[in-house]
Amino acid sequence: MSNSPKFVIDGLKATIENKEILKGINLEIKGGEVHAIMGPNGTGKSTLASAIMGHPKYEVTEGTATLNGVDLLEMEVDERARAGVFLAMQYPSEITGVTNADFLRSAINAKREEGDEISLIKFIRKMEGKMGELEMNPEFMHRYLNEGFSGGEKKRNEILQMAMLDPSVVILDEVDSGLDIDALKIVADGVNNMRSEERGFLIITHYQRLLDYITPDFVHVMMQGRIVKSGGPELAERLESEGYDWIKEELGIEDETVGQEEEEFKMPMNTVAPEFK
Repeated sequence: MSNSPKFVIDGLKATIENKEILKGINLEIKGGEVHAIMGPNGTGKSTLASAIMGHPKYEVTEGTATLNGVDLLEMEVDERARAGVFLAMQYPSEITGVTNADFLRSAINAKREEGDEISLIKFIRKMEGKMGELEMNPEFMHRYLNEGFSGGEKKRNEILQMAMLDPSVVILDEVDSGLDIDALKIVADGVNNMRSEERGFLIITHYQRLLDYITPDFVHVMMQGRIVKSGGPELAERLESEGYDWIKEELGIEDETVGQEEEEFKMPMNTVAPEFK
């Protein structure tokens, strides 16, 4: 299809504070595909998400990440988002003074040409519809972005943003962490409703349980800052039942980690509230 995206990561290496975390990631995601990346803590999973989106603490030292042939790494963070890349963050930031509605309407209009901004009525109808699908209280439209939200509400809000912004490439960084089973199902439904040939997904998770509701086309295991094994949904099922030791033994890996990159990623990408007019 002409609108089907192609997202390619080629030889990506990245460091934080001069410590190499990503040691050569190769991955290709086409429209309609769902790829899951699994692995123990500290193996580079969240670093991959943050490097793709341009987190300032991470320096890409080698390799490329392209969307439809265009180099994302040459873009600023906002340009990557406008190009069609969306990241549902593991630790969403709270922004006081900016409501959910103002944030999302400004984000939508930032992707449109001047003079083609979404009308207020059309925006409200769309947002109310998406919030209904996610079983979100309508009052959240007027709440400050993530302020006072529970962990589950923040994750649901990330899926709302995804649904409203209609990206080409979706990266979900442990969106299942901290969710009870009911919230997990709602979040999974939100993702499944967005699956199409016009969109590719990269899901980062520790657990099989999310993949019980979102069936991936490909599963990749990450250790030592690399993808060391790939397969289909059956790979995730085996990891759930047997853990990771069999992969370490098979590949002769003693220590699978490269550092506590998940802890580093708790720093938000932007702690300063943007100005909305």
